[in-house]
Amino acid sequence: LKMHLPLAWLQLIKNKSRFLVAVCGIAFACILIFVEMGFEQSLYVGCTKPHKAMEGDLFLVSPSYQTFYGIKSFSRRKLYQALAVPGVETINSVRIGKGTMKNPENKLFRDILIFGVDPDYPGLKLDSAAADLVSLKQVGNVLFDRASRPEFGPIETVLKTKQHCTIEVNKLRLKSTGLFTMGASFAADGNLLTSDITLLKLEPKRSPDEIEVGLIKSGSAIAGDTDKLERLRQQVQSYLGSSVQVLNGPTFAEREKTYWAGSTGVGFIFGLGVLVGFIVGVVIVYQVLSSDVVDHLPEYATLKAMGYSDRYLFGIIMQEALILSVAGFLPGVLASAGIYEIAHAATLYPLSMTTERIALVFVMTFLMCAISGFIAARKLHSADPAELF
Repeated sequence: LKMHLPLAWLQLIKNKSRFLVAVCGIAFACILIFVEMGFEQSLYVGCTKPHKAMEGDLFLVSPSYQTFYGIKSFSRRKLYQALAVPGVETINSVRIGKGTMKNPENKLFRDILIFGVDPDYPGLKLDSAAADLVSLKQVGNVLFDRASRPEFGPIETVLKTKQHCTIEVNKLRLKSTGLFTMGASFAADGNLLTSDITLLKLEPKRSPDEIEVGLIKSGSAIAGDTDKLERLRQQVQSYLGSSVQVLNGPTFAEREKTYWAGSTGVGFIFGLGVLVGFIVGVVIVYQVLSSDVVDHLPEYATLKAMGYSDRYLFGIIMQEALILSVAGFLPGVLASAGIYEIAHAATLYPLSMTTERIALVFVMTFLMCAISGFIAARKLHSADPAELF
């Protein structure tokens, strides 16, 4: 490596404009891959936030459950029946509805997700103050998700100066008395938290017996033991029959991720974007290395005449590919981190640069350069010392 690297480096920087174009091209491919991967991960993180916020060891959902954002209801009696299974300690429920909220400033309407809970036992991991949850006992009071998109209006700003903010949802006037944090996603631009009674007023056609998610907590002898919890899940499923599904926490969230990855075009588009970025990088690096090999064919022929093997010359090309991968990756990852910050500020989607993603994209960058180098190195066979001399 010490013997080959200077020659590979000197050949690359001999034509500085070509080297700069190659670095920019590889950086662009890295940015494209980072952005597609970032938004794909943002999709999965955002859509599974409600699942991870629910406090339970097991979850009851309808048998047709595929996605949280199109969830069907089932009879609450099934949840009460689960108490008869040994090992089930407590139960709770969360109602999930959809509404149309009017921006108090520009009067424009936007869809919003609504969680209906028992204010005393909400069943959600919340960062709200206890007083805010108590306020939900009054019918018509709601908590607004501070991480919702700004198109809903300056609710948080108003609540900094006033005790409540009047909003309109489903043509009903409500009071936002506090804030909580859930986060926007590709499926929901914002969220409201309210009591189950207020949700029934917002959706008058809903039956009081209907719930969307049942929460089951196991006893202390089972909690934390994966095998025992799985046996409990099977027992509850067998007892309740096929009218509901009983899922553990990881499966509950994974089912949502699987839906968006396989049953919608969104996951496919992001995956295709990563593939396109990889192909773009391969093409750009190949063009640069191929041109470099053609320009230096006489030099390679001279090296062959001096006794250097094809393997030695192949090593030079592959080292050029390695140099290009590092030189293009560094500005690519820095630019992508900046794009993540800008995109997060504009969309409020959970975009963040992770160590795992950086390592994965670097490996992909090296592979795209290595593939290009391998293809370009085939031109070395045309470097014939006999033709040179």
